[in-house]
Amino acid sequence: MKASKHVQRVRRHHARHRRGDLNILPMIDMMVILVFFLIFTAVFSKTSILELDLPAGDASVPELPQGLQLEVIVRDASIDVADRATGPLRSLPNLAAGYDLQGLAEYLKLVKGRFPDKQDVTILLDPAIPYDVLVQVMDTVRIYEVPGSNGWARVELFPNIAVGDAPT
Repeated sequence: MKASKHVQRVRRHHARHRRGDLNILPMIDMMVILVFFLIFTAVFSKTSILELDLPAGDASVPELPQGLQLEVIVRDASIDVADRATGPLRSLPNLAAGYDLQGLAEYLKLVKGRFPDKQDVTILLDPAIPYDVLVQVMDTVRIYEVPGSNGWARVELFPNIAVGDAPT
């Protein structure tokens, strides 16, 4: 069957403007712009990382040197400071406002004065202790702030922190 003149003209028009390939230059331009945008916006994000020595699954505990093996045990009712070999050294019961972190800092400052070369501490937690309390205890154990000539100065107490579960 023969096509009409109008149909023939439409076919010629479409055949003239038909291309065999896809123009991807606009897509490449857009991707280049997106890559630069993502790179420049990602530079401004900053993360703070605190390294912890987490206990291994089935590995045995390595031999530790003789002396103090400091443990801070956080329970619902108190914070206990203990030596792994000799047992409890001090117990700090909870105050009405929460855990006695200031008392813990003062006691750890005395321990650091007696054992200045000691760097390790183990924080043991009951399963019901919130993560926020863990972070506060870690900050208290790691750094002690003292007033100085230029404001507050930070003194390092026990920077090497291991975390584990409290004994039942």
